[in-house]
Amino acid sequence: MSELYELGVAEAGELLAKKEISSVELTKAVIDRYHAKNPEIGAYLTFDEEGALADAKAADEVRAACPESDYALLGVPVAIKDLINVKGQPCTCASKILRGYVSPYDATVIKNLKSHGVVCAGRVNMDEFAMGSSTENSGLGVTRNPYDTERVPGGSSGGSAAAVGGNLCIAALGTDTGGSIRQPASFCNCVGLKPSYGRVSRYGVTAFASSLDQVGPMTKSVKDAAILLQALAGKDPMDGTTPDECVPDYVAALEGASMKGVKLGLPKEYFDVKGIDPEVKRITEEAVKKCEAAGAELVEVSLPHTEYAMAVYYIVAPAEASANLARFDGVRYGHRSERSDSVFNLYARSRAEGFGPEVKRRIIMGTYVLSSGYYDAYYGRAQKVRTLIRRDFDEAFRKVDALLTPVAPTPAFRLGEVQDPLTMYLNDLFTIPSALSGNCAASVPAGFTADTKLPVGVQFIGGCYREATLLRICRAFELVRS
Repeated sequence: MSELYELGVAEAGELLAKKEISSVELTKAVIDRYHAKNPEIGAYLTFDEEGALADAKAADEVRAACPESDYALLGVPVAIKDLINVKGQPCTCASKILRGYVSPYDATVIKNLKSHGVVCAGRVNMDEFAMGSSTENSGLGVTRNPYDTERVPGGSSGGSAAAVGGNLCIAALGTDTGGSIRQPASFCNCVGLKPSYGRVSRYGVTAFASSLDQVGPMTKSVKDAAILLQALAGKDPMDGTTPDECVPDYVAALEGASMKGVKLGLPKEYFDVKGIDPEVKRITEEAVKKCEAAGAELVEVSLPHTEYAMAVYYIVAPAEASANLARFDGVRYGHRSERSDSVFNLYARSRAEGFGPEVKRRIIMGTYVLSSGYYDAYYGRAQKVRTLIRRDFDEAFRKVDALLTPVAPTPAFRLGEVQDPLTMYLNDLFTIPSALSGNCAASVPAGFTADTKLPVGVQFIGGCYREATLLRICRAFELVRS
């Protein structure tokens, strides 16, 4: 048997069900791994060890009382990105403005996980308020890539990806606004699934851009992602964007997964990009060949409005962020400046001291495009182009079952290497369009660079609310890749 902390969700669940291991043993193994590796990797911000062990003990008692119980997640430790509220735990969004804040309630996704007996393993690092692509924007610490600690883990869910890739947890939750699950998953050699917009409740998840944010699993296998999504997905009366639709059996959808008869679309706009790293291009092209050899039918498709996606995103997302982050004012909770002699100075200085440079940059940008005289010229026009981008995807999915693309233009880069904000934004070049359209998408490990031995993933994009099909295709690729 491998070390317990190396197990995935499915493997751990099977061993727990057979009573070959206990949840307490599994959780202790994760805690020991945390103590051994977190000082080097910096994936976690905090870890409530006492609470995790208490949850693990409770899970073991449930299994003992109900030996026939078929809870795949019962007693499995899962790390939580630090913008998802867990009652009694910090929720800082990796920002100084929320340092010391303790959540008084559980997010819906946490309620769902707890109802399945999941052990909340700790709070993992991120770019401040999910704004970034490297986790270097965290106001509370540095996270390093477990495959090369001189490099970034990606972002904004860098702590989640580093924890999974470095075996500091069994699985993790991340959030994806423009690529924040998929890009770090590619950098850290794990599976990262962004569900369709609305498939998973956002209630209790600190908002960045409300029309884009989605919670999703980051795992060691496609099956693990399916198990977690099964627990996370569904209608929530606390979130009006969640549809009243039946949640398919995502795990059953993986049975007999094969590339035979699958129509895979190759968007020409994603394969004719200047500046893509040669190794990323090679690994993606090899993935395409493996899919074709396994029986997939390759279809060239066009997403003609892709070239506008980056500009649209950096109007829509900052605009929504400027509105959402207005609540952090130094009055009700969070950091409060001690140098204030008026109400105006209280607001201004609390926000200036509490927010980091990237957050300030996006608030300023978003406030500008929403201001009088500019709303229609920028935000209104961006929403119209967003509709065209969504129609491009709808048209493509009339012809194919899924799209195959790169995840990011490069493998993980060195800490401090990218200083220019625009260059950093381009990390999400391939992930932003499907975020704008609301489609589901996933990053699946595809190989390693020849020279630096860094992991690279490929992206599969599926139709809205077609996660079952997407996961089945991802599982088929997982089989042909190995």
